[in-house]
Parts: sequence; C-alpha cells; structure tokens
Amino acid sequence: MLQANLTSVTIFVFLGFSNYPKLEAIICVLCLLMYLITLLGNIILISITILNSHLHTPMYFFLSNLSFLDILYTSSALTPMLTNFVLRRNTISPSGCAAQMYFSLAMGSTECVLLSLMAYDRYVAICNPLRYPVIMNKRVCVQIAAGSWVAGCLAALVETVSVLQLSVCGNNVINHFTCEILAILKLACVDTSMLQLIMLVIAVLYLPMPMLLICISYAFILSNILRISSVGGQSKAFSTCAAHLTVVVLFYGTALSMYLKPSSVDSQEIDKFMALVYAALTPMLNPIIYSLRNKEVKAAVKKLLVTNTLGTILISVLK
Repeated sequence: MLQANLTSVTIFVFLGFSNYPKLEAIICVLCLLMYLITLLGNIILISITILNSHLHTPMYFFLSNLSFLDILYTSSALTPMLTNFVLRRNTISPSGCAAQMYFSLAMGSTECVLLSLMAYDRYVAICNPLRYPVIMNKRVCVQIAAGSWVAGCLAALVETVSVLQLSVCGNNVINHFTCEILAILKLACVDTSMLQLIMLVIAVLYLPMPMLLICISYAFILSNILRISSVGGQSKAFSTCAAHLTVVVLFYGTALSMYLKPSSVDSQEIDKFMALVYAALTPMLNPIIYSLRNKEVKAAVKKLLVTNTLGTILISVLK
C-alpha cells in the first residue's frame, strides 16, 4: 500500500459524531452553550481582575491565566467542530490539523501544570499565611505562570513534530471531532512504539505527577482546616475544597483514562465523549468553581456593573 507523510495528505475527514445521527445535533447545541458560557465566565473574570485593584493578588493572577488558557483551549477544540456542523462540512487541511493538534496539546499540558501550581499557591496561603506575601511575590508568580506556559508548549511541540513524521497508507478519515493525537495515531501504518513511549513519558510527567502534587497540597489544606474552631468556617472551607477537587478529578481523570490506558485497548468512541468533558465541561466549570462563587469577585462584578450603568446614564444625560 502506498505510504505518504502525514503532511503530504491532501485533506483529512472528520467522522465526528456521525455514527450517532440522533445525538449529533444535541451534542453540538450543548457544546455551543458550554462554549458561550465558558467565554462569558472567563472574559468576566479576566476583566474584573484587570479593572479591580483589590483583585491584584497571586490567586487572581493565576485564575486570569487559567481563564485565558481555557478560552484558547476550548476555542481550539470546539470552534472547528461547531463550524463544520453549521457549514455541513467535515474536512480540514493538513496544516490546519497540525495547528489544531498543537494548540489543543499545548493548552491541555499547560493547564495540567498550572492547576498543580495553583494548588501549591492555595497551600501556602492557607497553611503558611504569614510568609505568603514573601513566598508568592510578584516575581515568583510571573515565573510560575511563564514556566507553566513554556512547559506545556514544549511538550506539545515534541509530540506534534513526532506525529507529523508518521506515514499513513491512504486513510485520511479521523474518527474524532478534532485532530486529537490518539485519533491521528490510528491512521499510521508504521511502527509507532517510539512515539508512544514519548507520549507515555510526557503523560506521566503532566498527568499523575501534577495530580499527586494537588492531592498532597489539599491533604495539608484539609488538615489545616480541621483545626478551625468555627463549624461554619470548616463547612465553607470543605465546600470550596470539594468543588475544586471535583473539577480536578474531572479534568485529570478523563485525561488519565485516555492517555495512560494500554495501547491494546481500542476505545475511540468513548474517547470522543470523554474529550468533551475536559475540552468543554471543565473550562466552563473553572471560572464558576474557582472564582465566580467568591464574595470578592461577586462584589467586583456588582461594582463594575453599577459603574458602567452610571456611566451610561451620565453619557446619555450629557448628550
């Protein structure tokens, strides 16, 4: 059979959810709603963090990074799928596929690192509050955020470049709604054991290890919470930690089940639905769980809305 480099393929065809014609429209509508909520929630969080000086703290700096990251991550995964559904097409160019794969991998890897470092930030703030301003100073925060982005982008670059060297044998149908790396590997007709080893090493570094750091951080946080004498304070703290850990388990759990499962297990159909969880659901939940429930953020939003409303009234009066 004729072999060709992945970049030499003329066009790729997405199979998407066409195997489920009755569900396809419902899935796309739900994805559109989640995408719009994600954009709205994250844009609000970034805006109030920039405009409100009271929110110029390490926690909200990291949350702004997470929000920007989630916007890019969701857009890279869902926008092409929704566009294809509306325009009734299911194709993508090789360069477009490579770009989509890179951005999805980069944003996903960066989020894995950033979430773990955000958990460390919470650990320092709760368990060592007196030294928190010294430990988490502005320079350290910028270095942590920049390190997360660099680490995620480098990991994605290694994987994407490796995948682009693969040869395919006439098969250009991707059994996914996006250029997901595991779906692309299914098109290869050469030995991919070396690439799978590279992916395994990266997956271990970016999934179970950050999740372990998060679990250790929250173990210390919960231990510290138990010393709180106020029952109301304990209940509120436990509620916040439980919400954070729920998002973490959803994000890391689905990614772990996809990228660390045995290569002999063929679960492409399940993978498509699981990809929706970490590409659409968790980016939507992040601003709600991590910030929009906070009193500080609610107060900032109300202040922003009141200011804008008064400004609009004054402008109309002056006219």
